[in-house]
Amino acid sequence: MTSTTMNALHGGRVLIVAGSDPVGGAGLQADLKTVTALGGHAMTAVTAITVQDTRQLYTFFPLDPAWVVQQMRVVLQDVGVDCIKLGMLGSPGIVAAVAEVLRDIPDVPVVADPVLAAGGGGSLLQDGGMEILVRALLPRVTLLTPNIPEAEALTGMVITSPATMEQAAQKLAGGGGSILLTGGHQPGEIIHDLLVAGQESHWFTSPRRPGPGFHGTGCTLASAVATGLAQGMPMLEAVARGIAFVHRAVAESYALGHGQLLLRHHSFQSF
Repeated sequence: MTSTTMNALHGGRVLIVAGSDPVGGAGLQADLKTVTALGGHAMTAVTAITVQDTRQLYTFFPLDPAWVVQQMRVVLQDVGVDCIKLGMLGSPGIVAAVAEVLRDIPDVPVVADPVLAAGGGGSLLQDGGMEILVRALLPRVTLLTPNIPEAEALTGMVITSPATMEQAAQKLAGGGGSILLTGGHQPGEIIHDLLVAGQESHWFTSPRRPGPGFHGTGCTLASAVATGLAQGMPMLEAVARGIAFVHRAVAESYALGHGQLLLRHHSFQSF
């Protein structure tokens, strides 16, 4: 059976390496819903257990890096993958261990959401993790999907406009991968997202939806794009569909807790 035939059967195999969210709106739970909604096959390697709700992060517990590696390797050896999505890694040891696994599979595309903090506030990466992330992991990433605060932390820049967004994205793209810099943290009625892929830049604009904040938008976007790449889409097409998927999920968001709204990840048959 050819790889094309296999891909048609399972809709793209996506291995998600991320932390668990008990609320079910972000992290692995959002990733699983997104990949499934878009017709892919989602697999997981759990990196951390978080204690959080729609209001805030209380604490988190990273797993032993060896456990993360074992989860990844059994999936790779048995089922195989078409794309890997990285989310919360949690500790310097896990960042280094994941980077080592990725070096063994250089042809598999990797989408990384550099999760540094929870949507409700609170750090999700222990001290020392940022340096290893930049040095060992980012050079292997096919597409990095930071928001404004994450891009500022990774570049040391202050991002206040579309012009500085482009400067930051170009700086991050210096490692050779593509960058999808999301502009939802910038003020204004219009949200500007920027994709830098090779020598090309593409802007995506959308109206801002009012609300108290939305739980899991970054996780959902990265997983949506990863699913597109796993299904053989070109980068620009995968990103465009991913952004449209998130905007629709936000438009249909709902309140269950007392903080951020939860995205609706299902009934996206048109995608």
